[in-house]
Amino acid sequence: MTRIIVVGAGLAGSAAAWRLAQGGHDVTVLERTSPANEYGSSHGSARIFRFAYPERFYTELVVKSASGWSELEAAHGSPLITSTGAVDYGSSRNPEKLAEILAASGVSHELLTASEARQRWNFAFDTAVLWQPGAGVIDAEQSVEAMLAQAQMLGAEVRGDTTVTQVLATNSGYRVATATGEFFEAEQVVIAAGGWLPDLLGDLALPSSFLQAFPALEVRQEQAFHFEYRDREVEWPTFIHKTDEIQVYGLPGGRDADFRGQKVAEYNGGKSIRSAAQHDRQVDPANRRRVVEYVERYLPGLVPEPYAETTCLFTNTPNEDFVIDRVDGITILSPCSGHGAKFAPLIGELAAALVAGESVPDRFRPGLRAAI
Repeated sequence: MTRIIVVGAGLAGSAAAWRLAQGGHDVTVLERTSPANEYGSSHGSARIFRFAYPERFYTELVVKSASGWSELEAAHGSPLITSTGAVDYGSSRNPEKLAEILAASGVSHELLTASEARQRWNFAFDTAVLWQPGAGVIDAEQSVEAMLAQAQMLGAEVRGDTTVTQVLATNSGYRVATATGEFFEAEQVVIAAGGWLPDLLGDLALPSSFLQAFPALEVRQEQAFHFEYRDREVEWPTFIHKTDEIQVYGLPGGRDADFRGQKVAEYNGGKSIRSAAQHDRQVDPANRRRVVEYVERYLPGLVPEPYAETTCLFTNTPNEDFVIDRVDGITILSPCSGHGAKFAPLIGELAAALVAGESVPDRFRPGLRAAI
């Protein structure tokens, strides 16, 4: 049995704890506040589950992740993903190419003309539309709770209000230091710190060659706005609309929006901050105006005045790939560039594989470049 400390209890850290506990490891999760808290990236009831990606690599990873979600839902005893379907469109979204990738991956889909799509949904579609009936909405907060519950049933410990400040190498493994002066000993450490990673990365006993190869991280304080449905009897899909001017995504807001509105946001439309420590939860009025103008133009089925709004963190790599890598006994897990929620069970599997000395996709491992 290996003693492992997991730092962070968002979707990635909770998934790692679940999968590591399944593997028989002695797991302790250290979370700076509480799991899926509002200052991170995994709070609330609405994240998109979709299959469409502009490359087959990620689409096929979603297919693998879907089986993990089914496993988690069965263990949890209730659904964590609400089926809504998804539409993708826009001059820069290339729905025709997305359809080709879904076909090659065996994912159910339909390619519609703008006119055909307008007959189904009250959108002002401006291009062909890709329809994915298997898409839906993930309840992020409940998913974190479900994964941690499964981990705890297998013996894992979850500690809240425990801020990790440093990881030190020892003769037997690692000593994890906290802001209160408490220390935890472990043979291996998994870091799933999300937007706090930029502040922590230099204090993790990592080799300088690995740090030099590590991708530059950009933390963005994103904003999302909830717009009321004009007709609440109409079922809304999730959507991604990408033009040369703007990329917007939307999804039914669930309980976050009192089940009466669509959550709409501009992708990477928020301000850049150094780390989650600068997350002030203040909404940018200019971003609000852009999203309201977008709703007025493209979403006639919504009342173009937000009745609720929130902020969230995206921690981006330059190419939007994940980081899932290990150096000695430290695994760095998944700054997910805003699209990682759907992969949570699979990210946990990949973390467990690294801990066991097994392989994960090379493109997620910047440390391999450090070794060249």
